Amino acid sequence: MRSPALRHVLTHLITPLLMCIGMGLAYMGAFVTPEPNHLPVAVVGTAPQAKVFAQTVKDTAGDKLDVRTVATRGEAVRLLTSREVTGAYVPSAKAPELLVASAASDMGATAVEKVFTPVAAGEGLPLKITDVAKPVADDPTGQGLFFLLIAVSIGSYASVAALGAAGAALAMRVRALLALGVSAVVGGIGVLLAGPVFHLAHHDLAGVWGMAWLYSAGILLIGVGLHTFLKRWTTLAMMVLFVMLNFTSSGGLFRPELQNAFFGTLHAFWNGAGFVEGVRSLLYFGDDGLGRTVWTLAAWLLAGLAVTAIAAAYEHTRRLRETATAPGTGQEPQRDTGTEAARAAEQEAEEEAEETVGV
Repeated sequence: MRSPALRHVLTHLITPLLMCIGMGLAYMGAFVTPEPNHLPVAVVGTAPQAKVFAQTVKDTAGDKLDVRTVATRGEAVRLLTSREVTGAYVPSAKAPELLVASAASDMGATAVEKVFTPVAAGEGLPLKITDVAKPVADDPTGQGLFFLLIAVSIGSYASVAALGAAGAALAMRVRALLALGVSAVVGGIGVLLAGPVFHLAHHDLAGVWGMAWLYSAGILLIGVGLHTFLKRWTTLAMMVLFVMLNFTSSGGLFRPELQNAFFGTLHAFWNGAGFVEGVRSLLYFGDDGLGRTVWTLAAWLLAGLAVTAIAAAYEHTRRLRETATAPGTGQEPQRDTGTEAARAAEQEAEEEAEETVGV
């Protein structure tokens, strides 16, 4: 291609076009056709009739449902509040009852209602629905935590351009410390949004901040470290890791049991799922399962520290190599070379920041 300017523009168009493809595949693959996939439900009762009923439901649903029986209604409530089942059906000759926990997943609660409402209707009985864990009135669908995840994520990965590109002249340890500081600020913004502004969280704000800080710090450290190797392609990598794969597997809109196996598997260890499920544990389920989600976020933070350490070693080795092979010892040529490199780095930083903000 003869025009350098045109080649430069076309090269920079690769990133948004790949984002278009990736976002379409990820979001449409995860959200367009949600349907039960081994959705765990329970039937309350120990009598043979209850076991036959549970097996009939299982045979009818196939792989869509995983059906178990429990002895008591109290045991069913415990399974719901520990998020081991999505719904529990209590058979009755007069008034059958369906137990759900919509704070865990409003979509999941809706899915089990669709399963058991026709069952009760077939027996000519009205179905009583009892919600054992409701979200707060300010977040009636419980999906506010998903949008909190988006806000904290954007604040995190968009800051990578500033720390990685504009801060490239700083030592890696300084960039890492800045990343930890920025993540604390991002976590604070998240708490303000979740608490005083939109009232998603009525208690445990310190815990919400801690989860947001852990989550944000992992993203920032990974991004700052990756920037050493990927440069302007870091934006695309961050979008893949922390938007395309992250938002879709977080469980903020659909629990993994309403998604295909790919996103359901990611939910078990991806950092967005750790954040969403951790905050749910804090706010609605008495810290049940909180330890596992904290360890998930801590593992991502450790991964970020490892990436930045590798990047720091690489940059140190590269500087030593460049010093050893630098031609001549004259001060003026070195000053010119440094000025040109600084200008090139500044231009690259501006372009990368524009790409990130545009996203």
